[in-house]
Amino acid sequence: MNPIYARSAFETPMRGNMRILGCYLCSLLLCLMSMLDRPAIAQAGDWQQLFGGKDLSGWKHVGPGGDNVEDGLIRTYGGMGLLYWTGGKIGNSIIRVVYRMRDANDNSGVFIRIPIEPREEWMPVHYGYEVQIDNHPETSGEDEYHVTGTLYSLTRPLAKPGKPGPEWNTMEITLDGPRTVVVLNGVKVTDYTEGDPVPERKFDFEPQRGPRPLEGYIGLQNHSDQDVVFFKEVALRKLR
Repeated sequence: MNPIYARSAFETPMRGNMRILGCYLCSLLLCLMSMLDRPAIAQAGDWQQLFGGKDLSGWKHVGPGGDNVEDGLIRTYGGMGLLYWTGGKIGNSIIRVVYRMRDANDNSGVFIRIPIEPREEWMPVHYGYEVQIDNHPETSGEDEYHVTGTLYSLTRPLAKPGKPGPEWNTMEITLDGPRTVVVLNGVKVTDYTEGDPVPERKFDFEPQRGPRPLEGYIGLQNHSDQDVVFFKEVALRKLR
C-alpha cells in the first residue's frame, strides 16, 4: 500500500476519536463549572435529628426567657435568649429547621457559626451569624436586610418566601466551607461567602462585622414575650 494512503487511513479514525474525546472533556468541564455554582451535595449518612420531640436533651439555654416542649414542639418564651445545641461545632453540613410562628408574624432566628460555646446571649450575635426569622421587619423600623432567611443585617434577600403563622416553614442552611446558603420553602434566599461585601451597621444591636469560623455552634433564638415560634424539627446532615 502507498505510505501516503496508509497514513490517511490511520489518521481518519484518530481524528474521529479526538473529536469524541474533546466533546467529552468539554461536557466534563461544563459539569464541574455548574457544581462550583451550588452547594456541595450531601452524600454521607442520613439526617441526624437534634430534637427528639420529648425533651431538650442535648440543648442548653442562655440569657433571659427560655424554651419549653409542648405537644412535641419547642416553644419559645420571653427573651432575648438562645437555646443552643451542646453536641459540638458544626461545619460542612446542611441544617434543616422546620418552624411556624404563633401569630401572623413573630421574631426568632437560627444561629450558626458561633465560635465558642455560648455563656450569654450577645456573643453569638456579634461573633456568629443569625439566619433571621421575621417576615415583616419594617414594622420595627428595619429594612429587607433583616427579613426571614437573610444573615441578619448582612445580606439582601434573593427572595421572600416566608409563610405567615400558623403555616409551617422549612429552612435549610448549608454550611459549605466559607459559603452559607439559605433555602426557605424550596427557594434560595441567601448565598453568601466570607469576604463578600456587607453594609455598614445601622443599629447598635446589629452584629459586629467581620469573618466567622468555618465551624461553630448552632442555636435557636427566643426573642421576646410578644414573639412565639414553634420548632418541629432541627436536623443535621453532613456534606461529602
